[in-house]
Amino acid sequence: MPELNWIPATDDETMTEYLEIAFGGDGNVYIRENINPEKVVVTTEAKWDAFVLGVRAGEFDHFVEGLDAGGPPKDPEGTVGTA
Repeated sequence: MPELNWIPATDDETMTEYLEIAFGGDGNVYIRENINPEKVVVTTEAKWDAFVLGVRAGEFDHFVEGLDAGGPPKDPEGTVGTA
């Protein structure tokens, strides 16, 4: 894995758990949790760009319904917590 500059996905210094993103310069984007840095997910820059555009377009809003009210995110498929 190339030498990476990890960028926290938050500027809230009170958060103890958050995602970190790194752009490898090799065409890949690396994603990890700050509390579990040895496990890294790798995707391509093209897929990352498509994801970011989808977020901006609201394509994933259903995953965060209820968060503003303090509730857990909704699971429209009923799959969270099932094996």
